[in-house]
Amino acid sequence: MICSVTDNKLSIEKSDAGRRGLWCKNPLRAKAKIPANLRRKSPPRLPELSEFDVVRHFTRLSRLNFSVDTHFYPLGSCTMKYNPRFNEEAAALQGFAALHPLAHDTCAQGTLELLHDLSARLCELCGLDAITLQPAAGAHSEFTGLLLAKAYFEAKGETRTEIVVPDSAHGTNPATASMMGFTTVNLASKPDGRLDVEELKKHIGPKTAVLMMTVPNTLGIFETNIEEICRVAHEAGALVYMDGANLNALIGLVKPGELGIDMMHLNFHKTFSTPHGGGGPGAGAIVCRKHLAPFLPVPLVKKAGGGYVSDFGDGRSIGKVKAFFGNTGVLVKAYAYMLAHSAAEFGEIAACSIINANYVAALLKDLYPSYAREYCMHECVLTPGADLTAKGLKTLDVAKGLLDRGFHAPTIYFPLIVHEAIMIEPTETESKETLDEFVAAMRDVHASGVADPQSLKDAPRTLPVKRLDEVLAARQPNLRW
Repeated sequence: MICSVTDNKLSIEKSDAGRRGLWCKNPLRAKAKIPANLRRKSPPRLPELSEFDVVRHFTRLSRLNFSVDTHFYPLGSCTMKYNPRFNEEAAALQGFAALHPLAHDTCAQGTLELLHDLSARLCELCGLDAITLQPAAGAHSEFTGLLLAKAYFEAKGETRTEIVVPDSAHGTNPATASMMGFTTVNLASKPDGRLDVEELKKHIGPKTAVLMMTVPNTLGIFETNIEEICRVAHEAGALVYMDGANLNALIGLVKPGELGIDMMHLNFHKTFSTPHGGGGPGAGAIVCRKHLAPFLPVPLVKKAGGGYVSDFGDGRSIGKVKAFFGNTGVLVKAYAYMLAHSAAEFGEIAACSIINANYVAALLKDLYPSYAREYCMHECVLTPGADLTAKGLKTLDVAKGLLDRGFHAPTIYFPLIVHEAIMIEPTETESKETLDEFVAAMRDVHASGVADPQSLKDAPRTLPVKRLDEVLAARQPNLRW
């Protein structure tokens, strides 16, 4: 059997009766006494292939993947940075990987010490006082943060029912607020993409529990009036929640706690280089000020008697949001990444991510105008130029054209407040040469679209799956792929 480039068959369709990769004679087979009612009446329907066929089949499939190991992933807002293999080796150490989750504290001192030190380092980076590592990812962290806010105000005897969310925040913010039973109050951004403080003053008050904002926001812009924003919120008695998904642009440069933030979440798969996507497992965190600390999920880790123990708080905790201490294997990877960098080097990570984004925006601004009227932070939001739109081409066509040129498409149509948005985040781990290649591909897409619009409307043409009817594909998915 030959696995050609155009071979799109499933493994079961390549099956040939009698083929085997390996045959193990089981000496216990004759002695096994399996009840008749548990025995199969017929063999399972599994592919019958040689080992060579299996290797070729899955190697071919792997070459069809776009991944951070094989391609530049310019997904805006997602921070698809390189995942160092050293992180994986650390998490695979037997002392971490083989530790039973029900082991007594005395048998888990190494892991508890790691979690304690990781917590302290993250609090220091964020300029805040306490932390939980239990949440599984960003949106789960937001959910946890609003649980903290609810418990905090209940303890104070206050009933607050509203969450204020700017339109430049991540979409999970209003979604989480709704899940928690709060009423979401949306704020429109100013023309420069920043939160309008005067508008905030009109909508924040005694009903407001939390102001949820993303810093830098989803337009890739830093909220330069953040200290005044926090002051206005605090004067109304509200808490300020920072969506930390974009912390990669601030880490080592700014401590959110020093700006007035009360609590924030961390995405380990974005800022701290753990794997992103693929269904998990993920890890998040909520970092907060002292007045919210008593409500954090338990257990936490504290140092006591020369060792480390599980701390179940004073009874005010909101309870567990994840089993044990969270996805500890992912936390080990993040810890390895943190140990590999000094405080100054974290600042360089943020600075390089900002430089890379502005480099891409500057080289493309003549063809793809930037939303920002100034320098952006770690990501830039572009739009198709008039040359393309005049030909009836859209952002989707640009994205499909990039696939034909060997690049995964950027985030498109987000943020929602930018018409035909193309959101690009290069991350600090990509080299100038890679960015130059990406810019060249974007310019080639533009040239092709202007010369022959149909060439983009038909893209991608070089991949096994061509342009789909996306509505039909969503309603009638082809699970063969």
